[in-house]
Amino acid sequence: MSVDEFVVWAEGRPGRYELESGEVVAMSRERVRHATVRYAVQSALSSAIKAAGCPCHMLPDGMTVRIAQDAAYEPDALVYCGRELPGDAIEVPAPVIVVEVLSPSTAHRDVSGKLAGYFRLASVEHYLIVDPDRRLVVHHARGEGDFIATRIISEALVTLTPPGLSLDVTSLFPVPSPE
Repeated sequence: MSVDEFVVWAEGRPGRYELESGEVVAMSRERVRHATVRYAVQSALSSAIKAAGCPCHMLPDGMTVRIAQDAAYEPDALVYCGRELPGDAIEVPAPVIVVEVLSPSTAHRDVSGKLAGYFRLASVEHYLIVDPDRRLVVHHARGEGDFIATRIISEALVTLTPPGLSLDVTSLFPVPSPE
């Protein structure tokens, strides 16, 4: 299936789906920890955009990011810059920051195929993988040429330049860690 066919197929269908190598991948139901951290990430990104006063926009999960002709992902949050997209858009063509919150069913895809996929897009500067269980963020940032720098952050600010945002990693984990 192509992304164009996938978008038509998924429209109005219950549940969440992604497209990987032309195959539809159903996304599992969320746990409270995942949903709470996802919301905290979305709120932190929105607040950081407002504080920085930059011409960027945060969108929550539900938006499609086309990776290739046969691949499309739905990150847990993303930031794009420039003019606002039309209200009826379902795809974000040039995200600058993409965020995935790890869950048991998607962790392998988030740290492997999606890492390579998101950085296939020239617009992507930062890919954040948020681990609610270990209470840390793995920050992948585009460098010169094909260099991708990786930092693991648990108790500091993560700086996202461009576009010039800062997030306090500890604020992303409002739920106490599992015992």
